[in-house]
Amino acid sequence: RFKIMAIQKNDFIEIEFTGKNEEGKVFDSNIVEGLKQIEGADIKNAKPFIFSIGHDMFLKGIDNFLIGKEVGKNYIINLEAKDAFGPRDPKSIQLMPIKVFHAQKVNPIPGAMFNFDGKIAKVISVNGGRVMVDFNNPLAGKDITYEVKVVRKIDDIKEKVEAFSEFLFRKKMNIEVKDKKIILKVEEMLLQFAPMFKDKYKEVLGLDLEVVLDKKGGDTENNPKETTENVRTE
Repeated sequence: RFKIMAIQKNDFIEIEFTGKNEEGKVFDSNIVEGLKQIEGADIKNAKPFIFSIGHDMFLKGIDNFLIGKEVGKNYIINLEAKDAFGPRDPKSIQLMPIKVFHAQKVNPIPGAMFNFDGKIAKVISVNGGRVMVDFNNPLAGKDITYEVKVVRKIDDIKEKVEAFSEFLFRKKMNIEVKDKKIILKVEEMLLQFAPMFKDKYKEVLGLDLEVVLDKKGGDTENNPKETTENVRTE
């Protein structure tokens, strides 16, 4: 009798997903139909998402739900805030002097989103010379729903390595897999940084990592455009 293999921890799977908030509004997706419902989203960003179960590559609540489930099926996953983006933290709401914004020639208005040295914050109010900003994730404290289709399980080791590397470095990497070792070819600026992930590669993929200089010049893809204004806080 044909036996259906259940998804287990450490498995690499490809999924299609669409995340919705409590009001049913789409906030996250990797498919065209979902991205069309997100204001400002580019449908060119629709692409397969491959990740390893149990290694914090996606929301932990989704990780936990998918263990024991079947490949090829669709699932609706309702997540409470604690299993999604966590509770709201009052300490993440801060008052900042308006001169921080003016120094960067930007005008803070309620509802505006800014990037403070890598942290996204929303302006709540502006009173005189002080601006109240909220560093909480916009979905913190909210229940959410994900519609997930498990497309396939990944067995090819190189495809696993490529997916994991793209997750870590946020771009496609030049990779070779041979003799139970990963050879990661990087541009000079990553030569010192990339080896810091040796233990993580070993944990997730069970392979040793060797980092070498990519003599062809490495990846040439453009960095993604910033969607929020940058405000430096120094």
